[in-house]
Amino acid sequence: MATKQKILIVDDDNNIAELISLYLTKECFDTQIVNDGEAALKSFDTYKPGLVLLDLMLPGIDGYQVCREIRARSQTPIIMLSAKGEIFDKVLGLELGADDYMEKPFDSKELVARVKAVLRRTQAVKPVEAPTDVKCVEYPDLTINQTNYSVVYFGEPVEMPPKELELLYFLASSPNQVFTREQLLDHIWGYEYIGDTRTVDVHIKRLREKIKDHEMWRLSTVWGIGYKFEVK
Repeated sequence: MATKQKILIVDDDNNIAELISLYLTKECFDTQIVNDGEAALKSFDTYKPGLVLLDLMLPGIDGYQVCREIRARSQTPIIMLSAKGEIFDKVLGLELGADDYMEKPFDSKELVARVKAVLRRTQAVKPVEAPTDVKCVEYPDLTINQTNYSVVYFGEPVEMPPKELELLYFLASSPNQVFTREQLLDHIWGYEYIGDTRTVDVHIKRLREKIKDHEMWRLSTVWGIGYKFEVK
């Protein structure tokens, strides 16, 4: 018998959490519910979920901080849940390393579909590979390794959320090729992302803050189209 995928549900509204659990249990997921940030971090270590559904407004440690702490030690996918629908809140959540963001109230079928899509995508980018299949690109003073999710810039490791690294790796893997924002959303998120292309702009901005232009390469804007990793 196949092992059920574990989903950790973090929401201070137990009625909503129980309803989510019911939806997912019907789809043959195993679920665990916690109602605050501190309990979420403890359960993450003991329950070892395959995905976390994380409400933002939690007592004590809020969802943003929980996301930071989980992402600091794991690439486990996170879907943020919130009644906040402003672009700022969505972008902040994605910047911190969340894989998706859903506004409350949400449709149960869409929630299940998002969970399955995120799991498909994150499992697809982490196959068991032979050493010869390491996903790594190197340029002068820059090494991007998507196999172990590391970036080395001028000999020093650079911390960045998974989406930033995946975006950088994707662009650097196709030097001088121009990609539209829509293409980048499709390739990096791996499914029809419900949001807007500003997400790409924010991620590029954050990358430029960490990886400055080099005399041999740079992250370049192609006005009116999108972005490319320009190599001289």
